[in-house]
Formats: sequence, structure tokens, C-alpha cells
Amino acid sequence: VQLQASGGGLVQAGGSPRLSCADSGRTFRLYFVGWLRQAPGKEREFVARINLDGSITYYADSVKGRFTISRDNAKNAAYLQMNSLKPEDTAIYYCAAQLPGTKSYAYWGRGTLVTVSS
Repeated sequence: VQLQASGGGLVQAGGSPRLSCADSGRTFRLYFVGWLRQAPGKEREFVARINLDGSITYYADSVKGRFTISRDNAKNAAYLQMNSLKPEDTAIYYCAAQLPGTKSYAYWGRGTLVTVSS
């Protein structure tokens, strides 16, 4: 699994960018996918996670109702649709892959910076 996150940039508050997470490998469908973020001066935090077939999703309370995680296993990709962005959503966003039954993410992509201007 080799993950690469993209889609970040400078966005105005209230904007709706979509982040993408692409895997160049062939086993993407075997992993849960998570999005995590790290804001300046803060610890990395969980944002969202999706199961193998996309039928179950989890969200941090801070993004629930605004962000939507999805995946397309045929394209070896996952997405994070971000709506109603707030300045406090400014962070480096990472996608990561977790093998079912394990407790941690095994693979991490290079993050993509999302900066929300007020």
C-alpha cells in the first residue's frame, strides 16, 4: 500500500473542497481507510474512517455533518468531502490504511495541507 493524499490548498471559510487518497498498490480494498489531521501546534487527531466496502463510516464530532468519507475500491481511492469549512479545520490532512483486526494504521500517505481563511 502506497498512499498519496491530494486536494488541499487555500480555501475560504464555508468552502467545500474534496480530498483524495490514492493507492498505487493492489490491496487497497483489504484495508480500512482513515483520514486524520494535525493542526499547527496540536496533536494529530482522528477525522473519519471507512470500512472495507464503504458501508460503515465513523466521524469525529467536530466534523460530523460537514465531512463525508467515501471510497472507490475499483479506483484504489478514498475521498473526504469537506463542506462548510471553518478556520479551525486548518491542518495537514493525512490518509491512512488499517488492516482489519489491528489497532493501528499500518500505512500513511504524505499529508495535504488545507488552510481555511476567514
